[in-house]
Amino acid sequence: MSKVKHIVLLKFKDGTAEEQITKFFEDVLELSETVPGIDDYVSGGNCSTEGKHQGMTHGFIMTFSNAAARDAYLVHPEHERFKAMAMTAVENFLVFDFEV
Repeated sequence: MSKVKHIVLLKFKDGTAEEQITKFFEDVLELSETVPGIDDYVSGGNCSTEGKHQGMTHGFIMTFSNAAARDAYLVHPEHERFKAMAMTAVENFLVFDFEV
């Protein structure tokens, strides 16, 4: 079975404090350590000089052991709890998954 890369690009709402953004990514890290089937997690702010970010300022990538693990994560109660809390600070986001 192929691993799945789950890429999320984000734009936080204007006025979102840096502390809130830091907490957002700490919570995603905790989620990646709690939900089974997540093999790797990395995150960071945009540093591209190409100017093609379309307003997205931050992103993260989770690597799932397979598509079934990704699908289980999407409906996992901890993921649902995280979304309800964290998305209040997010203006826009993009999700893109691919198999490797």
